[in-house]
Amino acid sequence: MRFATRFPIAVHVLTILGMEFDPDPTSDYMAESVGVNPVMVRNVTGKLRRAGLVSSSQGKAGTHLAKRLDAITLLEVFRAVETEEELFSMHENPNPDCPVGGNVDSVLDGVFSQAQKAMEESLGSTTMADIVKQIRNRAY
Repeated sequence: MRFATRFPIAVHVLTILGMEFDPDPTSDYMAESVGVNPVMVRNVTGKLRRAGLVSSSQGKAGTHLAKRLDAITLLEVFRAVETEEELFSMHENPNPDCPVGGNVDSVLDGVFSQAQKAMEESLGSTTMADIVKQIRNRAY
């Protein structure tokens, strides 16, 4: 199973931008909130920029949203920052002569496909506006 590590950082960064604490927060500011090195925030922000979700002005520190929060789905964020599209992967060398090893991948493939589809549907129906609203409700 692959675990999405950049995804929660990207959501955190977009939430900071959506909460508008600072009009154009720097990677240092965001890294302090996320609890990671600013290099990681810059890496994730670069991926978000290439996906058209954030932008920055040349010669000026800081990042800002390039789209409205209600126009950014979590699925879009996931696809922007994670290199692997599939959540699950099979082990590489099951023994084809074994009744389990010869069949487990084909059985799990359907289960994993359904789980992947459910995850994508859930992420696709949740926007960054939903996330920001929930955080505001909890924090204030």
